[in-house]
Amino acid sequence: MSARKNLSVVRTLWAANFYSPGPDWFRVEFAFELALCASLERERPDRLYARQLGGAVHGRRVVDVVAVEPGPEFDTRRAITAETIPPLAVESDVGPGSAVRPADAFDCHPERARAVADRAVEVGYFEHERRDGHTAVRQVTRYPDWVDSLVAIENKPDLKSPGDLRDQLRTDVSLALFDEVVLATESYVTRAHLNRFPDPVGVWRFDPETGEREVVREPTRLPVDESGIELLDRHAGRTDVCPVTAEEKARIRRRVAERAYGKGWRPDELPACARCDPDVGPAPGLPWCTYHDRLVRPTVECGSDCAGHDSADPPEVDGDAVRARRSPWEPDPEGVDRRQVGLDRFG
Repeated sequence: MSARKNLSVVRTLWAANFYSPGPDWFRVEFAFELALCASLERERPDRLYARQLGGAVHGRRVVDVVAVEPGPEFDTRRAITAETIPPLAVESDVGPGSAVRPADAFDCHPERARAVADRAVEVGYFEHERRDGHTAVRQVTRYPDWVDSLVAIENKPDLKSPGDLRDQLRTDVSLALFDEVVLATESYVTRAHLNRFPDPVGVWRFDPETGEREVVREPTRLPVDESGIELLDRHAGRTDVCPVTAEEKARIRRRVAERAYGKGWRPDELPACARCDPDVGPAPGLPWCTYHDRLVRPTVECGSDCAGHDSADPPEVDGDAVRARRSPWEPDPEGVDRRQVGLDRFG
């Protein structure tokens, strides 16, 4: 099969029939999102990519795609765990020195503290020990400075159906949670379009059929180390906003990066259908339907209601192996040498 065929996501998915939000509209964005992630991962395999992550401090915001540029201590982060380290564990008062009881180190209910501590032990970030007859925990290593930058990418294949796009981008810029913000679209971008978007927002024109990406406007670096303003809600004659400190932003940035590291961008499940061929499409391991000849959204499109449905076990795909081959993510880390903990006590 040709490379062009492997990159194909049928253009009819982005036809004029899909201007209004609905199942087809969301299916289009899903396919566009997968094709874009596949293309970005080929272009920049040194970065980590993830889809659908929270991107707000006090409000509600889901970012379509997040790109994480690894920082100076990335190798240490890779060695700890392949999964997301619980944010509350990172933010707790548990250190690499003396072990402490979770209830004394977490700012939450004791049962919640124990559950988070146990999860941190499970993923290899904490270790257990007995102290005064109680279970206590300590870090196996200090949390590393592993993130250089975060890029938020908002996908809007068709600019004729912008939705809340303008407010979303304005909030992203005024909050400055991400180092850069980019809008990705398949539409032809006019000067009028650019004038509607905040100047710091970069704009890409992406063709999901060919994988070609044109940089219409480069993004401007945002002041992530400074305080920001978050738009919470808009009413007739009133807009609710909230000041956000640099410390709050740093905490959420760390959470976003951790979630991106553990989650990735590939769908968790493939359709239970013989028509699904994960070896076709813009990248291995994606829900490509040979009946429709395109990527499909399994939770919306697949099942007995589909005319091409052919019941079968889901295709066997080692998603971890695929991700490991195509990114710096480590699926089977060796863990951190706990002898280093003793040295950390004097750091």
